[in-house]
Amino acid sequence: MTDASIQILYQDSDLLILNKPAGLLTVPGKGPDKQDCLINRALKYNPNARVIHRLDQGTSGIVMLPLNYPTQKALTHQFQQRQVHKRYQAVVQGLVKEDEGEIDLPLICDWPNRPLQKVCHEHGKSALTRYRVLQRDPARNISRVQLKPVSGRTHQLRVHMLTLGHPILGDQLYAPEEVKALAPRLLLHAYRLELIHPTTGHSLALENPPDF
Repeated sequence: MTDASIQILYQDSDLLILNKPAGLLTVPGKGPDKQDCLINRALKYNPNARVIHRLDQGTSGIVMLPLNYPTQKALTHQFQQRQVHKRYQAVVQGLVKEDEGEIDLPLICDWPNRPLQKVCHEHGKSALTRYRVLQRDPARNISRVQLKPVSGRTHQLRVHMLTLGHPILGDQLYAPEEVKALAPRLLLHAYRLELIHPTTGHSLALENPPDF
């Protein structure tokens, strides 16, 4: 453990992989009240840590931080080639009908309402999410799903599940008021990460289950 409850999932001389708590920014925001974030906490532990990808403030889960420029460059290439695979778990409202499927809807920033994103077939950037139902709870009218983003658009999983008719519980940006109230936080967690280690060339897979 580092200070302020940052859990280390993996570390070597090239790579630091952490579990980001829900409610913590990945990088600093604007203003002195938004300087506490994952990278600033990580820098106290290792001053060479660099940001290569992010999770939304409300999303918890696995974040990897390269510790030198060659690792950063190699991982950036892996992201560009879609060789890094991330899987999430979410709890959504309603009973998802199909056991698995794809959501292929282009997304664009909703500028008058930023940071919100929206589906736009004319100007949006392509976005693809694959989903699989892990559990249905008819008594509570909720489903637990595994989500695999093939692309990495802002708020992609949240908007895609909303468009499917199943907003994520606790989503303060997109869910209806009654769905926001069903959880004290956004029930979205990046629980699995697969990549090729830039130095060894070996496959590296980590799992960190959600606490919800």
